[in-house]
Amino acid sequence: MIPLFGLYDDVVLLVARVLLGAVLVAHGWPKVKGFKSTAEWLDSIGLKPGVLFAGIAVFIEFVGGLMLIFGLFTQLIAGLVVLQFLIIIAKINFKKGLVGGYELDLMILALGLALFALGGGGKSMDALFGIVIFW
Repeated sequence: MIPLFGLYDDVVLLVARVLLGAVLVAHGWPKVKGFKSTAEWLDSIGLKPGVLFAGIAVFIEFVGGLMLIFGLFTQLIAGLVVLQFLIIIAKINFKKGLVGGYELDLMILALGLALFALGGGGKSMDALFGIVIFW
């Protein structure tokens, strides 16, 4: 590793959090607006009760995305993102293949895993309030 990059760890984590959070908020907003249709669709693909799973998706994607942007409970939210996107890949998009299927989901999962392991960094509300979830 080039030692210079260690000086910018907190900035890199800030950028990663904000970008992942923005993608999740954009991904979750249509679920907020169309909650009923999201619940019905989840029911139709076997994730029952759809209302429960739609609520979980809205929380993780929309609310969790906002929390990641601010770096609040970063590791907890990132862990939930990892679990959700493992399910999305396995249950919904795996059969579509990598390209045109689950490539974006895989990138979201990877970035979520990195934030789960590394936390929110020094430029987060976690650091400001001394919030440590796992380590």
